[in-house]
Amino acid sequence: MKYKLDSGQGGNTPRPKLTLRAGIDRLAPLMPGEQKSVIVSLLAILVSSLASLTAPVLIAGAVDTYIRHKDTHGLERAALQVLGVYLWGVVASYVQVRTMGSAGRRLLFRLRNALFTKLQQLPVAFFNQNKAGDLISRLNNDTDKLNQFVAQALMQFMGSAFMITGAGIFLLSLNTRLGAAALVPAVIVLAITRMTSAWVKGRNVKSLQGLGGMSSEIQESLNNFKVIVAFNRVDYFRRKFEAANEVNYNASTAAGFANNIFMPLYGLSATLAQLIVIAYGIRLINAGQISLGLLVGFLMYVNSFYMPLRQLASVWSSFQMGLAALDRISDVLSLESDMSVTTGETLESTAVLSFRNVHFAYPDSKDILRNVSFDLEKGKAYALVGPTGGGKTTTASLMARLYDPTAGSVFLNGRDIRSWKPEERAQKIGFILQDPFLFSGSVRDNIVYGNPELQDYSSAQLAEVLEQANLTSLMERFSEGLDTRVATSGNSISLGQKQLIAFIRATLRKPELLILDEATANIDTVTEQLLEEILAKLPEYTTKVIIAHRLNTIDNVDQIFFVNSGEITEAGSMEHAVDMLLHGKRDS
Repeated sequence: MKYKLDSGQGGNTPRPKLTLRAGIDRLAPLMPGEQKSVIVSLLAILVSSLASLTAPVLIAGAVDTYIRHKDTHGLERAALQVLGVYLWGVVASYVQVRTMGSAGRRLLFRLRNALFTKLQQLPVAFFNQNKAGDLISRLNNDTDKLNQFVAQALMQFMGSAFMITGAGIFLLSLNTRLGAAALVPAVIVLAITRMTSAWVKGRNVKSLQGLGGMSSEIQESLNNFKVIVAFNRVDYFRRKFEAANEVNYNASTAAGFANNIFMPLYGLSATLAQLIVIAYGIRLINAGQISLGLLVGFLMYVNSFYMPLRQLASVWSSFQMGLAALDRISDVLSLESDMSVTTGETLESTAVLSFRNVHFAYPDSKDILRNVSFDLEKGKAYALVGPTGGGKTTTASLMARLYDPTAGSVFLNGRDIRSWKPEERAQKIGFILQDPFLFSGSVRDNIVYGNPELQDYSSAQLAEVLEQANLTSLMERFSEGLDTRVATSGNSISLGQKQLIAFIRATLRKPELLILDEATANIDTVTEQLLEEILAKLPEYTTKVIIAHRLNTIDNVDQIFFVNSGEITEAGSMEHAVDMLLHGKRDS
C-alpha cells in the first residue's frame, strides 16, 4: 500500500482545496467537550460587536441633540453611556480571548496526542515512504499553526464577520443610497479576495512543505554526522541543506507576499469609502436629507465596517496557514493501516511458522520474493544466507509481520499471522535488529520494555530473573549494571552494548520464535560466543532464525536457507551454502 504523503517533492496528488466550512467540519471532531467554550466565545463576540455598533447611534444622537443645543449635562450623560457601552465591549473581548486561548491550547495538546497515536498505529511501510523530518514538522509546527488559527484567527474572523454584517445593516437602514455607495469598495475587494484565496492557501502549503523538507535535511545530517566527518563530506550535506533552505526561503517569501498583499488593498478600500461618504453625505446635508449627527454616525459605521476588513487582512496569514496546516495534519489522521487484524485461514501443521506461496514487493518495485513456501519447526535453529539485497531481512520482516505479503499467506502456529492481535504476536515473536531501538532511560527501563510480567519487578527481583536466564554475565558489560544510563543520542554506551540490551530484552520474553538479524555484527568474538551459549540454553520450544553474512556464526543450525533473486531454497550442508553464496554473488 502507498502511504506517501504530499511533501511538495512528488507524492500523492493533492486533495481538493480545503474551504473554511470544510475545515471547521473537519476540526469539530478534534474539539470534543469544547462546545461550551465556543458558545461562550461567540456570545462574547456578539456582546462586543453590539457594543461597538451601539456607540455610533449614541454619538450621532448626542451630536444632533446635545451638542447642537449646547446641552452640557446631556452631553455628559451621553458620554457616560458611550463609556459604559465600550467597557462592556472590552470585558466581552477579554472573556473571548481568554476562553478561546485556553481552548486552543487544549486543542494543541489533544491534536498532538491524536497525531502521535495515529503515527504509532501506522505500519513500517508508512515510515519507509515518508521522511521523519517532515512528520516531525507536521507534529510540531503544523499543530502549532492550527492552534494559532483556532485561538486567534478563527474567533477574530467570526468577530469581524459580526461587525461587518451589523455595520452593513446599520449603513443600509440609516440611508440606503449612502450606505450602498459606502459598500461599493468592499464588494470589489471581497471579490478579489475570493478569487485569490486558493492561490494564497497554495503559497502557504508550499511554505509548510518547504519547512518540512528543511527539517528532514537537518535530521539526516545530524543523524549521520559521524559518517559525514569521517568521509569529509561536510560540503555535500552543506550544499543539500543550502538547497533545502533556499526552497524554504523562496516558499516562505512567496507565502509572506501572498498573506500581506491584502492589507494595503483593504486600507485603500476603507479610505475610498470614507471619501465617498463625506462627498455624498455633504451633498445630502445641503439637500436637507440627513443631519450632521447622522453623517458623523455614518462615518463611524463605515469605520466599523472597514476596520474588521483590515483586521481580516492582518489575520489572513494565520487563517490560511491554519487551513494549510489542517490539510497536512488531516493527511496523516485520514490514513488507515492495512495491517489490521483479520480472521484469516488455518493450516494443519505442527510448524511454528509457515510460508505458503508468498509473494512480496515494495511499492513501485519488482518482487523481492516470489511464490515462497517453507516451514520452521518448533525448537530448531535456522539460518538465512544470501547476497546483500537478496531478501533476507525482508523475509524476517514478514515473519514478524512488519509487512504483509502481497500474495500468499504466513502462518504462526497454524493460524494466519494476520489473525493474531499485535500484543499476542509480539509475545510469541522476538526480533533483534542489527541497529536496535532503545530509548532514553536506564538499562533496566529498556530490558523490561513491553514485558508486563517484569514491568513492576524490583532491581533485586530482576537480577534474579537475569541469573536464571543465564544473562548475568552480559550485565557485567555495563559499568553500573541495571542502572547504567542510556541516551538515544551521543555515546553513553557503545553500539555493541545496545545490541546486548536488545538481546536481553528479547530473550527475557521467552519467545516461541526468535529472529536475529545480524544481531552479533557489532560485538566482539568473546561476547559472541557467550551469546551463542545463551541461545543454546533457551527453552526447547524456541525456534531460532539467524540472518548472518559471516558463515562462522551459523555452524550449529539445523537448516540453512539460501535467499536470492526472489527465491528461498534449502542449502543443505555448510559447504553447499558457501558455494551457493559465492554463486549468488556472481549472479548479483
